[in-house]
Amino acid sequence: MKPQIAELLSAAVASLKAQGTLPTDLEPRIQIDNTRDKAHGDLATNLAMMLAKPAGKNPRELAQLLVDALPANTLVEKVEIAGPGFINFYLSDASTASLVKAVLEQKEAYGRNNDGAGRKVQVEFVSANPTGPLHIGHGRGAAVGDCICRLLDASGWDVTREFYYNDAGAQINNLALSVQARCKGLTPDDASWPEDGYRGDYIVELANSYMNGDTVESADQSFTGAKDADDLEAIRHFAVAYLRREQDLDLKAFAVDFDVYFLESSLYSEGKVEAAVKTLIDNGYTYEDGGALWLRTTDFGDDKDRVMRKKDGGYTYFVPDVAYHLDKWQRGFERVVNEQGADHHSTITRVRAGLQALNAGIPKGWPDYVLHQMVTVMRGGEEVKISKRAGSYVTLRDLIDEVGRDATRYFLAARKADSQLTFDIDLARSQSSDNPVYYIQYAHARVCSIFRKLAEAGQSWTLAEGLAALPKLELESEKDLIVKLGRFPEIVKVAANNHEPHSVANYLRDLAGDFHTYYNSEKTLVDDADVRNARLALAEAVRQVISNGLGLLGVSAPQEM
Repeated sequence: MKPQIAELLSAAVASLKAQGTLPTDLEPRIQIDNTRDKAHGDLATNLAMMLAKPAGKNPRELAQLLVDALPANTLVEKVEIAGPGFINFYLSDASTASLVKAVLEQKEAYGRNNDGAGRKVQVEFVSANPTGPLHIGHGRGAAVGDCICRLLDASGWDVTREFYYNDAGAQINNLALSVQARCKGLTPDDASWPEDGYRGDYIVELANSYMNGDTVESADQSFTGAKDADDLEAIRHFAVAYLRREQDLDLKAFAVDFDVYFLESSLYSEGKVEAAVKTLIDNGYTYEDGGALWLRTTDFGDDKDRVMRKKDGGYTYFVPDVAYHLDKWQRGFERVVNEQGADHHSTITRVRAGLQALNAGIPKGWPDYVLHQMVTVMRGGEEVKISKRAGSYVTLRDLIDEVGRDATRYFLAARKADSQLTFDIDLARSQSSDNPVYYIQYAHARVCSIFRKLAEAGQSWTLAEGLAALPKLELESEKDLIVKLGRFPEIVKVAANNHEPHSVANYLRDLAGDFHTYYNSEKTLVDDADVRNARLALAEAVRQVISNGLGLLGVSAPQEM
């Protein structure tokens, strides 16, 4: 309903311009907000206070002029001026009925928009090193990243989901050495165990698979264990493929899919890192000092210049990131979102500086970053720190097996990414109103049960009957519920723009709470056919919005619980 109110105010501004009350070159940004207190109406704007100075008038005086200039309409029942010049709108029954109509007619499309207009956006998330099972931090990245993709898709963007495999560097070497040690019968207790070796039981499983000569299918490649404990290179390839497959299986269990799997090693094998470094040198943004190659990142807002190439000839970790993001830009992604752990914070300025120094036309501030904080897992009031299989952390698979995919996804996405998260296993498993995902799904199932009871009573309901009876929704609680349904499209749009799926989760919990309260106080299957049809229409609209919202979170909408 906000766009319609904004159109009314735009018409009022145009009228005051024509009268000479407002400057003709004034192009105000009209903002409509939900009111916190229903006593102040349903929607409000501070437009009069924004325009008072250029108009040379008292804000309340200008507010009255704007109200008087509003076109005749059926959307607003009453308009009031409050405080220093706020304009409060009370929606009419006709406008609230139109909201229910919109939900019932648009169905799965309700809440979607075309902000993206088909433009290309790439979201990189999870991007775990293939050195072990996915941990709960990866799970949070998977949940938040996948929800961001779903929101951008709902906002009309052409979304590409990408996983960046760090399959080069010291960690992969440590993985290979750890597997080799296990192949030779060593344990972490042996003096010759690799200093930075991996100790989880999965290393034992991996070594056994390699020595058994198993074949592993990973992406478009196939690797067979060479059964040779001395062939470190063969062990390296097999281990990476094995763990990539394991991670893929974990992600499939989490209902997360990717369009592109990008290998860090390809940046080197295809010369993209060297090409990017050469461009930076040619552009004059580098210098030699102390045997190292430096990038003048201070030219782009960094607090000090950064080493690109170390004395030993190896590149620092942000250099391949610059080459990787140049590749993203060259693939035509106007918008790129990187969902990563908070430990990546220090790389943001360096990567962006490197991209600007390439002089490739990349906008400042590109790409966008969403950084998630750590997750603490609790059970029985105590922190759960390790998994036997992983050896040092809680795996994503542990949580999925214990509380289910829906609860895991919801809990990991329901808080703002940059806030620390406590995952309470006991709460996630509980079937009570304290468990938000259960509470929301139960509201959906409750509506479905209403329609089952209707059929059991030998009665029926059609969309046409429901729409015709909407004027019978006369209760204040019904109107409040409808107004909340009307906010869903804006929630989706803002959540997509700000990369904040938690706002959808919070909205759904509020909507479910309002519906449960309404359900407990007002009978739906009443004798009066018109009232019954109207309330069924409202219930179905609530069910549809909950279903649409849960879909954006990758959570199911059960019909029975």
